[in-house]
Amino acid sequence: MQITLPFHYDFDRVLERLSLDPLHAVSLSDKSIRVPMASGNVVVVKAAGSSRRPVFELENLEEGQLDRIKDIFHFGSSLDAVNAHFANTNLSALFSEHQGTPIVREFSLYGSLMKSIIHQQLNLSFAHTLTSRFVRTFGHENDGVWFYPAPETIARLRPEDLREMQFSTRKAEYVIGLSEAIASGKLDLDRMESKADEEVAAELVSYRGVGPWTAQSFLLFGLGRPNLFPIADIGLQNALKIQWQLQEKPKAEEIMRHLPDWSPYLSYAALYLWRSIE
Repeated sequence: MQITLPFHYDFDRVLERLSLDPLHAVSLSDKSIRVPMASGNVVVVKAAGSSRRPVFELENLEEGQLDRIKDIFHFGSSLDAVNAHFANTNLSALFSEHQGTPIVREFSLYGSLMKSIIHQQLNLSFAHTLTSRFVRTFGHENDGVWFYPAPETIARLRPEDLREMQFSTRKAEYVIGLSEAIASGKLDLDRMESKADEEVAAELVSYRGVGPWTAQSFLLFGLGRPNLFPIADIGLQNALKIQWQLQEKPKAEEIMRHLPDWSPYLSYAALYLWRSIE
């Protein structure tokens, strides 16, 4: 099927960022991505228009999956209000450059949480390497697309199984412990879709291995929440140093002074700042 968006949407920038993760089946030349769905099929999303006249061809959709694709790629609403909001802020040039770039949600809530845990305190290159090892060892492949493993699979592992892949002992324990909680139904990620940011964060940080940065990462990229800014993120601090032409990275207090001006779209400020240094 084909859908047309009545607003500016920069799919090229979407694909550029998604292509940084080696687990994503992205074709920059074909302007397409193959998306692993919860039911096991793979949906192809391909650009057939331009950023100013966005048209997309969707292949292999099963019943009920169109809304999920729209949620993942932010096809449901214009980003014009976001761009207009930042026009008179100190990030105006950044937003002019990245106009129409949406927050794209991770394809799996469980995968989003596992990815956030694995990426903790690692440089981006090794974080992707470790995540790929995890998925390719315990997940499965369909039509050239990798699916994250089921939490039940990871819940049965021992920390030693992940240590062999260069996980730290603590990180292995965190991944297994969270998977046990999800597999048992104690931690229900799907129900978090309807909960407030504060409620989701409070529940997540009650588990070993989940701090504020991980909870915010899950809220932003797992649930697509629009108003989060992980102040402690080193990448954001470095990006702001460049944007503001500072000699040193800005302190948390200095960053916090700007948050009211950027709200209620803090997540877009974070995304575009990350993009500026990726």
